[in-house]
Amino acid sequence: MATKKKRRQYTREFKAEAAKLVLEQGLTRAQAARDLGVPESVLGRWVHLAERDAQPGALTTDERDELKRLRKQVKVLRTEREILKTAAAFFAKESL
Repeated sequence: MATKKKRRQYTREFKAEAAKLVLEQGLTRAQAARDLGVPESVLGRWVHLAERDAQPGALTTDERDELKRLRKQVKVLRTEREILKTAAAFFAKESL
């Protein structure tokens, strides 16, 4: 039976500093990945996100995450409100 390899988790700070090595220090992705001991594809994703976050007027990754969370919360609240409106109408009708 094959054992499942546990995924390493990296802090936001580590990811940001790793991306800076490529974007600001001029290291290649391959060199920075080797130096940090992370897969090049993972570092490439971090660099891409850092580039996207740096664009003027663009939402940062944190802002995108918050927007996604808030949209989900609004959906739940709207559903709850509709349920309460239906219940209120039902009980108002029953009390007449």
